[in-house]
Amino acid sequence: MESVIIVIHLLVVTALVIVVLLQRSEGGALGIGGGGGFMTGRGQANVLTRATAILATIFFLTSITLTIIANVGRSQKSIFEGAPAQTAPGQAPATPGAPAGGLFDQLKRMEQPAQTGGATAPAAPSSPLPPPVAPPAGGTPPQPPQQ
Repeated sequence: MESVIIVIHLLVVTALVIVVLLQRSEGGALGIGGGGGFMTGRGQANVLTRATAILATIFFLTSITLTIIANVGRSQKSIFEGAPAQTAPGQAPATPGAPAGGLFDQLKRMEQPAQTGGATAPAAPSSPLPPPVAPPAGGTPPQPPQQ
């Protein structure tokens, strides 16, 4: 079903581009255009305008239909469905290996060993840049090496 609607959608898009290009240009912006188009009569211009409106309507309908078909199999999810159960301080998480609490609770637990003097805090990632150099006691900043 989806493939059929995609083929119809592509045919409508192609026809819409062709119909729009066949219309006569007003050319008021830069002084260009205004010459004779493929259909120059008033009746033919109305046919192209109606064809454009009909094709545009079909384009929007097929777009909406494709969107609905794509979302039929999806289940609506809530951000609260995957939230871990809250535990009291000092208790182990409900699921082994899964951290309890939110992001802030996890960050607090990471900071606690460093504050209590127990285990060492995780090492900061190494930077490819050299550490900043402090100016000497004389007050003149060091000069960068010459190449």
